[in-house]
Amino acid sequence: MSPKPVRLEDSEDLERFVTDHDVALVELYTSGCPKCQSMEPVLGNVARSTDIPVGLANPGDDPELLEAFEVRSVPMLVLFRDGEPVGEVADGFLGGDAVVSFIEDHAPEAVAEDA
Repeated sequence: MSPKPVRLEDSEDLERFVTDHDVALVELYTSGCPKCQSMEPVLGNVARSTDIPVGLANPGDDPELLEAFEVRSVPMLVLFRDGEPVGEVADGFLGGDAVVSFIEDHAPEAVAEDA
């Protein structure tokens, strides 16, 4: 697993990324968005603490992404399970605990403590 968020160039990259992992978190962001930029270190911490791969995609670079996820505001987090979106949140900046709670709500097995 990558402890750092992975930059995804386009919808094909995103598709590959989410199908390569059982559970994956993707942030849709735009360049110059301060809240988006401040999310990156939070997402890095979440990736390290949960072992869930995190991808970063700029829908401004690929209009297909805007359409596919009906992006209205950024940052937008989309959680995927088995390549399918299972949850999304676009509430601006979220701290690490809020991101982990969002993941637990939609894929509790992904963050369960290993026995």
